[in-house]
Amino acid sequence: MEEDKELDGLILKYTAALKTLETEISILLQDYEYKNNYNPVEHIKSRLKSYDSASKKLISRGYEVTVKNIEEHILDMVGIRIVCSFLSDVYEIVRIIESSDQITVHDKEDYITNPKDTGYSSYHLNVYVPVYLIDGVELVAAEIQIRTVAMDFWASLDHKIMYKFKGEIPEEIREEMQNCAKDIHRLDQKMLNLNKEMQIIKDDQEVI
Repeated sequence: MEEDKELDGLILKYTAALKTLETEISILLQDYEYKNNYNPVEHIKSRLKSYDSASKKLISRGYEVTVKNIEEHILDMVGIRIVCSFLSDVYEIVRIIESSDQITVHDKEDYITNPKDTGYSSYHLNVYVPVYLIDGVELVAAEIQIRTVAMDFWASLDHKIMYKFKGEIPEEIREEMQNCAKDIHRLDQKMLNLNKEMQIIKDDQEVI
């Protein structure tokens, strides 16, 4: 009974942290669009990891399934994914988030520069978000993933393949996934170059 009450309290904090994170990111991006006349975001997804998913993750890491262990060892219970059009937008969004007074970045992983073994590419920010409760302010852990549309498409397929093979991917499939990831990276580079060319043409037209 006490464990259930603790879990309810933890979910309350996570829900509040997600709302705070969504609001702060929305404000930052609206301000950026207003000042730059450009919206770098295609879409945003947010979620709270389920108790079952958190439990499986704890077990896989050798921890007992408790509310305390969820809070201490599962740092992506609160998650937001920001998907943008171009590679340059990813790093611009990282800069925007790092400038926030409400979001504290405590760790980051650039899987674009250093992809995972499967070829997975994305930029991860591990952050703390302030949640204002009756007893005071608590910092709640959350994860922000930032990637391009092409990376998001590949990551979706990667997730399905990992699930199908329960993480034990045959070598020939893994090699093909890595090749596809390289194709995705080349596509992102081509789209980035195309965007730069379009911007040059636009700027020249405005001068005329």
